[in-house]
Amino acid sequence: MKVLVLYRPRSEHRQAVEEFIRRYNESYTDSSLEVLDVDQRDGSATASLYDILQYPGFLILRDDGSVLQSWQGPDNIPKIEDVHYYVTSSI
Repeated sequence: MKVLVLYRPRSEHRQAVEEFIRRYNESYTDSSLEVLDVDQRDGSATASLYDILQYPGFLILRDDGSVLQSWQGPDNIPKIEDVHYYVTSSI
């Protein structure tokens, strides 16, 4: 499983997303997040590929690249425990 975080570092949601990233990395050292800036080429292409229309976007991807779970928008930042559940589950 892979976790993608797509956000705009120069937005009003920057602090909440970066706090999520910090807490996740401190709590779960057995997995990591891939963080992409949607204002950069790779981030924009990834957001387009997965139809992320609101930021921040959080994606749980299976090994084949298909989306297992996603959250979009500033009011839908997931709990770190929920993200880790998907990463460690065998769904």
